[in-house]
Amino acid sequence: NTLHFVKKKNLEIISKFLGPNVQKLVAFIIVITGVLVAATFATGSADLLSNLTNIPTMIWLIVIFIYFLIATLFPIDKIIGRVYPIFGALFLLMAILMIGSLILNPSYAIPEFTAQGLYLTDKNIFPYLFVTIACGAISGFHATQSPMIAKCITSEKEGRKVFYGAMISESIIALVWAAAGVSFYGTTQLLKEALSNGASHVVYEISTGILGVVGGILAVIGVIICPITSGDTAFRSARLILAETFHLNQKKIANRLAITIPLLATGGLLTWFAMAYDKGFQTIWRYFSWSNQTLAMIALWVATVYLFKTASHPIKSLFAAIPASFMTAVSLTYILLAKEGLNLPSTLSYLVGICVACTLFLVYLFLLFRQKRT
Repeated sequence: NTLHFVKKKNLEIISKFLGPNVQKLVAFIIVITGVLVAATFATGSADLLSNLTNIPTMIWLIVIFIYFLIATLFPIDKIIGRVYPIFGALFLLMAILMIGSLILNPSYAIPEFTAQGLYLTDKNIFPYLFVTIACGAISGFHATQSPMIAKCITSEKEGRKVFYGAMISESIIALVWAAAGVSFYGTTQLLKEALSNGASHVVYEISTGILGVVGGILAVIGVIICPITSGDTAFRSARLILAETFHLNQKKIANRLAITIPLLATGGLLTWFAMAYDKGFQTIWRYFSWSNQTLAMIALWVATVYLFKTASHPIKSLFAAIPASFMTAVSLTYILLAKEGLNLPSTLSYLVGICVACTLFLVYLFLLFRQKRT
């Protein structure tokens, strides 16, 4: 039974298998990622709610951050555990309505994908694709939620259907919206032009256009739920990490407030920045995406070392080492190449990123081979 493993403190696990320096790095990245998640997702949700109700976006942002405060402070079974089943049902209902309408309505058809003109960007597919589609590619933010979810299940046997099932469900919902986007606008070029008005505008237009007013409201609510619930768990994870780092007992409400208030204030400041500047949201999203993928890379290396040392056969760690090496190349190449990073020449960025990833994988293979011989 390995349920005790995921119930341990997050940073203790990382420190045990990758050392205290990596532990400190991960703590910093988790907090930064959590704040960036909340800031980016709160803005999109507020825009959607504003389109739906004609109430100003700023009012909705205040409401969302009040919810963040409550959900971050109170025990998980008091707020999040009670409202998430309802949110999840609405989220799945939205996806069923959307895909059902696409299939049954003959006026919509999914255009065939072709290589020419598909990507609509001057960026290279590698590494930008894996950072732009942050959670669709792989998500470090989800790794921060695993200890929280582990405390909510009663048996390790539930782990597969909870973790794996959630991953598959999210993937299907993402594909539903990808199909809806190209079906509704007809071509990826027209979809790109619509996205220039903002993602919230596209979601609102697709939902009401395909499902009508009532169905559109349900669909928009379903889409709003996902980012808002990501924001509350992001702040909660960041609070727990900071409490763990500074050894603050979270049974005391004063200690919770001492961490929560600065976190929410920072998130609010970033949200204001995203709204005040035209490209603020895109800038914050890119930093969030990179930190998210970097966190995923570290989580995969932690899993690699854990399986290497504890699995019945060390070769099983290969299942984590391969994606860990790939994400190392993605994360490192991106921050070297991107304008918001070091903005180095592409040849140098690719060379360094791929060489570092290959070196780490070769070191892993050497240790694996030596372990098998001994």
